[in-house]
Amino acid sequence: MDKQLKIALPKGRLMAETAALLGKAGWGLEGYHEGARSYRLRAERYPDLLAKIFHEKDIPIQVAVGNYDLGICGLDWIEELLSKYPSSALVKLRNLGYGETTLYLVASNSGVGVNLAAVRANTAVIRMASEYPNLAESFALNLRLKRFSIFPVWGAAEVYPPESADLALISGKKREIAFNHDLVAIDRVLDSSAYLIANRASWECKNLSEVLASIESALTPWLIERKAKGEPVSAPKTGRIRAISAQPPARQMAKGTVRLALPDGHQQAPTAELLARAGIRVGDYPSATGNRRPISSLPGVSIKVIRPQDMPLQVANGNFDLAITGQDWLTEHLYQFPSSPVTKLLSLKFGWVRIVAVVSKDLLVTDGYQLRQLYAGQTAPIRVASEYTNIADKYARDNRLGMYRVIPTWGASEAFVPEDADLLIENTQTGRTIARHNLKIIDTLFESTACLIGNKENVASRKKRSRVESIIKILCKAIS
Repeated sequence: MDKQLKIALPKGRLMAETAALLGKAGWGLEGYHEGARSYRLRAERYPDLLAKIFHEKDIPIQVAVGNYDLGICGLDWIEELLSKYPSSALVKLRNLGYGETTLYLVASNSGVGVNLAAVRANTAVIRMASEYPNLAESFALNLRLKRFSIFPVWGAAEVYPPESADLALISGKKREIAFNHDLVAIDRVLDSSAYLIANRASWECKNLSEVLASIESALTPWLIERKAKGEPVSAPKTGRIRAISAQPPARQMAKGTVRLALPDGHQQAPTAELLARAGIRVGDYPSATGNRRPISSLPGVSIKVIRPQDMPLQVANGNFDLAITGQDWLTEHLYQFPSSPVTKLLSLKFGWVRIVAVVSKDLLVTDGYQLRQLYAGQTAPIRVASEYTNIADKYARDNRLGMYRVIPTWGASEAFVPEDADLLIENTQTGRTIARHNLKIIDTLFESTACLIGNKENVASRKKRSRVESIIKILCKAIS
């Protein structure tokens, strides 16, 4: 029997508390903290245990397919997987009592209604945006909505209603009722906290008792200690929000208004610098409070801050007229939808990265041809991991890699190779992070910079068209 045990640990919001719990359990897990230099960790107490750091969203999938015996992640992402694949080989072992969040169905006061009865009675197509598309679809079916459409997004779903969606399924604090952006909660879909999970085959066949006992023995006194300090500790429950607090109605968008999407994340600072050089004042961007609807000095322009990954599809759907995103995400979109009306209007000359093919340094290949030769004749498919699933798919086809399987990731992609993927399609500036994880670049697919995109088929009013052209001219001068 294989003695090695593998556990998938979360980065991000659960990282600090998970590290504290495992510290109380005496694992001796060095390097598990924000800014960790390696995704692969060893536990001093358990020489046969390998820990790896993942984006939380990836952990249920990795445990379900058997790449990892154990995992710690939020119940929300577990249920997101199980709502689509209820027979997944996933065992929920223990609510760990920290990292509390709640998934809320929210609506705008100016939208389809601020209660479930109004939503159910609506005969039009109900548009719902969410990072949790499987849970959103399951909820809509259980609610017996007459007609609905789910918009999967990478994040910031709360910014879509009421203009681009009627409802959003979002994560918020427990007992939260009113939200920013003129949103109110109309239902509580799921209370979530950190969970310990296991692969079913590992649970049945491997000896997990010592590792699990260490967590169990540390958990209760640690939770008591947290509770004494006034930190949130409780078990998740489900329920319905009955009372809805009134909010002032949202402002209606004037005819001819140009809808502009600006990026969140690490592209905010260079985007703000470009806008400043162009003489465009944007207040509260980047925002210390998480405001996603900044006000600008541009007349007739409405701004929202969303994920760059979502921008091409949102522009294609007509929810935005202009957006600042990366050439990489535009290419990813166009590979999936070749006839999409989205087009690049202007290269903005910042945010430069290379999109590269990456393998383990231990692999004796230097290009795509040698990779194909190496895997020729094997019976198992080549595992290709990437945030850019369509770019990865095209690269595998163009290089005739034979049997392959694309594994979607949501960050920390370097952690997948070599144990959980054979090839990685990733972006990089210097290549130092790739080299630090014992990986090497064997191919450069293309270079990407930030760009302004728009909808070439959008039939706009003369006033809107004039405003769009003015913005393009202003930005052209700023980058020349």
